[in-house]
Amino acid sequence: MDKTKADKIYKILEAEYPGAVTVLVHKSTMQLLVATILSAQCTDERVNKVTKDLFKKYRSVKDFAQSEQEAFEKEIHSTGFYRNKAKNIIAAAKIIDGSFKGKVPDTMEELVTLPGVARKTANIVLFHSYGKNEGIAVDTHVKRLSGRLGLTLNKDPVKIEEDLMKLFDRKRWGYLSNILISHGRKICNARKPLCPGCPVRELCPSAGKQ
Repeated sequence: MDKTKADKIYKILEAEYPGAVTVLVHKSTMQLLVATILSAQCTDERVNKVTKDLFKKYRSVKDFAQSEQEAFEKEIHSTGFYRNKAKNIIAAAKIIDGSFKGKVPDTMEELVTLPGVARKTANIVLFHSYGKNEGIAVDTHVKRLSGRLGLTLNKDPVKIEEDLMKLFDRKRWGYLSNILISHGRKICNARKPLCPGCPVRELCPSAGKQ
């Protein structure tokens, strides 16, 4: 796809979902980091239900760092892959508490050194907590819509991110994820996309074919 067509799609969806933000409920950068790690292979709705109580108990980086893994596993059990998630969150919190003086790092290079943090999670934290556009968070919605809209031919999230970064201006990277996710939830869902009501159907090569 050329940049002109990608720009048209962006502007239409931007107008459709003004002010789209992450739906993960959080009050601090550490909470956003934890919620994003928990969201892997889990719905944001489920994560928000779990973190509602979790964040009352664990309020600081040190609280997470000092938590007991077995107890923590039980508290996040319903998000799936709970053993790995608990292990990574606790380990990441210990590193943040020790090596980063209790502050979640604000660079891609540092964030991806934390257990359980790859580019998707790092991009979400950087954009929503620090206002930085270092890349584009590719979750299941972004992956699905990027393919359907013809923005990429790739299936690998890293390559999809690279393709999107070439198509869109840097200032749009963080917000692009939010509007694609919003559109994926409302219209372009996985099983049965609502193509007749889609504002970008005239520009979409997949319209009516799903």
